[in-house]
Amino acid sequence: MSIGWHNAGLGGVDPHDGAAASHAWARARWVLLAGYLIAIPAFYLELLATSSLMLLIARALYGAMAVACMGAVARTAWSSRKPARFLDRNAFDVAIACGALVSVIGGANPWSSLEWVLRLAFMGMIALRIVVALRVYFEPNRLALLPLAGLTVLLLGGAGFYVLEPRVHSYAEGLWLAFESSATVGYGDIAPTTPASRVFAVFVVLLGYGLLSLAFAGIAAWFIGKEERRLRREMHRDIKTLHAEIVSLHRELEGLRDALAPRRGKSQGGGGTARQLGTR
Repeated sequence: MSIGWHNAGLGGVDPHDGAAASHAWARARWVLLAGYLIAIPAFYLELLATSSLMLLIARALYGAMAVACMGAVARTAWSSRKPARFLDRNAFDVAIACGALVSVIGGANPWSSLEWVLRLAFMGMIALRIVVALRVYFEPNRLALLPLAGLTVLLLGGAGFYVLEPRVHSYAEGLWLAFESSATVGYGDIAPTTPASRVFAVFVVLLGYGLLSLAFAGIAAWFIGKEERRLRREMHRDIKTLHAEIVSLHRELEGLRDALAPRRGKSQGGGGTARQLGTR
């Protein structure tokens, strides 16, 4: 990864580390991604908990997330030649794993203002880490995946609003609210009213708007790249034509020089004879 990701605690394995660490990190990344995704249902189960069973399931999910993340990081650090450097390069993952462990013993509902801030910050870190983990699939050369990712966000967003928002009475209405949120349109016909749906709307807006922006940017980059390739082909063709004309002109000049060479010799010979006669 780049120096910027390293400074942010998302450096991955050092390129100069051993092959064992690289192989361990290649497997650990998927384990970490699975752990981050577990945090989403755990957060909402704890937020909407109406019984001790729901709270217990949420904390069990947080525990599974903590074990998965810590295990993946520890396994890669064990395979690394410089474990301390690896942990420093991936301090963001270490912080998320510690946050998941703390969430296992978190306070019960209703949350205090401080706990709301901490939990939202924790979920924001997880959302950022998921985006970083999936960024390779959002590159311009994989443009087809961007609309698919955006459609997935809309479908999941519709289901989430249908479950979390009391004013949404059908999946179609939830899908419409997810589209309004993702596109930042805000017609005002339906709006999130509960804390759970409002928190959910924040992530739908961030992910949906981000994916839509990436999709449009990717389409624009594709058209620009296509035009650049066309101009490059035309330039290459013009250069080849110019090269052929220069070669042809060079051959004509060589032929003209060869044709004038005998006449030049005769004129030089005649001039020498005249000078000899003049000296006599």
